[in-house]
Amino acid sequence: MSETTTTTPRYRPVNFGVTRVSVREGAPGTRYVQAELPLGAYARRLSDFLVHWAEVEPGRTFMARREPLGEGRTGDWQRISYAQALEGARRIGQALLDRELNAERPVVIMSENTLEHALLSLGCLYAGVPYCPVSPAYATVSQDYDKLKHVLTTLTPGLVYAADGARYGRAIQATVAGDVEVVLGQGAIDGRATTPFETLRHTAATPAVDTAMHAVRPDTIAKFLFTSGSTKMPKPVINTHRMWCANLQQITLSMPVIAEAPPIFVDWLPWNHTFGGNHNVGLTLQHGGTLYIDDGKPTAALIGETLRNLREIAPTLYFNVPTGFEMIAQAMKTDAALRKNLLSRVRMFFYSGAGLAQPVWDSLHATAQAEVGERIVMATGLGMTESAPSAMFVNSPNVKAGDIGVPVPGMTLKLVDVDGKTEVRYKGPNVTPGYWRSEQATREVFDEEGYLCTGDAVQWIDPQDVHRGLKFDGRIAEDFKLATGTFVSVGPLRAKVIVTGAPYVQDVVLTGLNMKEVGALIFPSPACRTVSGLGADAPWEAVLASAPVRDRMQAVLDELARQATGSANRIARALLLAEPPSIDKGEVTDKGSINQRAVLKHRDALVQALHDNSAPGIILPQP
Repeated sequence: MSETTTTTPRYRPVNFGVTRVSVREGAPGTRYVQAELPLGAYARRLSDFLVHWAEVEPGRTFMARREPLGEGRTGDWQRISYAQALEGARRIGQALLDRELNAERPVVIMSENTLEHALLSLGCLYAGVPYCPVSPAYATVSQDYDKLKHVLTTLTPGLVYAADGARYGRAIQATVAGDVEVVLGQGAIDGRATTPFETLRHTAATPAVDTAMHAVRPDTIAKFLFTSGSTKMPKPVINTHRMWCANLQQITLSMPVIAEAPPIFVDWLPWNHTFGGNHNVGLTLQHGGTLYIDDGKPTAALIGETLRNLREIAPTLYFNVPTGFEMIAQAMKTDAALRKNLLSRVRMFFYSGAGLAQPVWDSLHATAQAEVGERIVMATGLGMTESAPSAMFVNSPNVKAGDIGVPVPGMTLKLVDVDGKTEVRYKGPNVTPGYWRSEQATREVFDEEGYLCTGDAVQWIDPQDVHRGLKFDGRIAEDFKLATGTFVSVGPLRAKVIVTGAPYVQDVVLTGLNMKEVGALIFPSPACRTVSGLGADAPWEAVLASAPVRDRMQAVLDELARQATGSANRIARALLLAEPPSIDKGEVTDKGSINQRAVLKHRDALVQALHDNSAPGIILPQP
C-alpha cells in the first residue's frame, strides 16, 4: 500500500486511558498533578495472576525460549504453559520453604533471561520468599566483583542460583560464602558442593506451599532490585506485591490496548532491571500473555538474533530501548521479511531507558506507512526502579522526542522548583517503601511530605493545555555551570547532539564543569564503521581517525554551532571515543543507558585533556 497523502498522519488505532489531569497549587513553587481517571481495585499478589491463568488457559504458552544449538538440538522454541508454570512454582516454592528462606535470607539469581530463571522467580513469588535478580555483568564482565560483593553483603542470601557453573563459577568462588547453598542450572564448580536446579523443580509440593501463598500480603516483599549506581554503590530497592500489582493496573488503565487481547511479546530486556523484569514479565502474567525470550541484544554482535526472532514471531506490543529501535529501523529499510512480520499485528511500540532520536522515530513511521499504510504509535513515559517502574505515560499518538505525558491513575506528581528547573516527585501505591537495610538512603530520597524525590526535571509540553502532560528536561544532578556562571542544561543539549549526529552518534556525555566552554565525549555508532569504508575488522581507532568519519562529525559539530545561541548550548570541542562505556565501572547499564556522572568520573583525565587542547583528535567547530 502506498504512503498516505493526507496531511494528518494515520495511526493504527490505539486508545489512551488518561486524557485529563487535575492540577492544584501548593506552597510557592509547588504544584500537584493527578490523573482524573481513578485507579480502582487491583490484585493483592502476583501469584493470583498465575493461578488464574493456569485454571482458565492451562495449555497456553506462558514463556518460550529457543533451545541452544548443539548435539541433537535444533534451536526450536522450548515452551512452558501456564499449567506447567504453576506446577513448577509450587514445587520450587516448597523447596524454598523447606530451606526456611525469607527476607533475611532471600534468593539471589545470577542468570540471563531463561525459563529456569522464570520458574525460580515464580516459585519465590508463590511461596512469599523475596528474590533478587543480579546483573549478569557483575559476575561475568566485572574483574573485581565489587558490585556483586556489595549485593551479597547487603542481602545475606540463603540460596544463590547460577545458570551455569562454568560461566558463573569464578564469581561464586570469589564472593559467595561457603555456608550458602549454591544451585546450578547446569555444570559444576570445582571444589564447591552444589545442588542441581532439577532438585528444586522435582520437590513434591505439599499444602504448606499453598498456605504460604495465601499468607502473602500486599506489603510482602516480592523482590529486591538494585539501582544501576553512579558515583555510589547500587541501592537495594524494596519491591512489594502492592507496588508491582498496583503498577500493572496503572499501566493497563493508561494503555488499555494491553488488555484487549492476551499480549505477545518478543523481549530481550534483562529481568534484573525493572523495565524487563517488572513491566514486561508482569504484564505477561497479568493478561495471560506469552513472552518469547529474545537472546539477542541491540549490539552489532547480537542484533541478528533479535531480527531473526522478529521475522518469526509477530508481537502484538513491542518494547525496546532507543538503541534497539534504531537498529531495527535501519534493518527494516532493506529486510522485507522483517517489515512484513513485525508490522503485521503490532499495536504499539514503546521505548524507555533513554531518549529516542527523532530521526529514528521518523524512519519507523515512514517504513510503517509504506508497508501497511499507517503508522504504529510510538509510546513512552517516565519511571524508575523505585516506582515499579511506571509513573507517567504519553496520552496521544502525536508524540515527539522528549514527551513523557501524564501521571498514571492513583499517582500524584509533585512539581517543585529546584535550581531553576522543575523536579518531579512521586507518591502512590506503586512507590517503594525504601531501600533494604539502608535507613539513611531511605530518609534522603523522600521529602517532608513523603514524596519520592526523583532528580528528574520536567516542563509542560504546552503550558496552555496541561492535559497534554509533561516533557523530560534532563537530570538535575547532571546539569552544571561553566566558569562564567552560565548554567548548562544537560538533558536537552545532549538530546540535540544525538539528533543532529544521527545515525553516527550512539550517545554523548557533556563536559565543561567549571570550564569556559561546553565539550562533548561522543560514543560513535556502528554507522561510523560503514561510512569509514575500512571494513568490519578494522580497529575502532582507525575507523574514527578516517577522513569520512571525521568529515561527518565535523559537519555535525558545525551544524550544532550554527544553531547555538550562547555558550550554554554551544559544543565548542568534541572527542570521538574508541573505548566503549564500561559496565564494570557503571558507565552504562545492561540496557545501554549511559551514566553521565560515572563517565565523567572515570574519564576525568580525558576531560581535562579535551579542555586544555592536549587530547589528540579534538574536533572544533569551524568558523
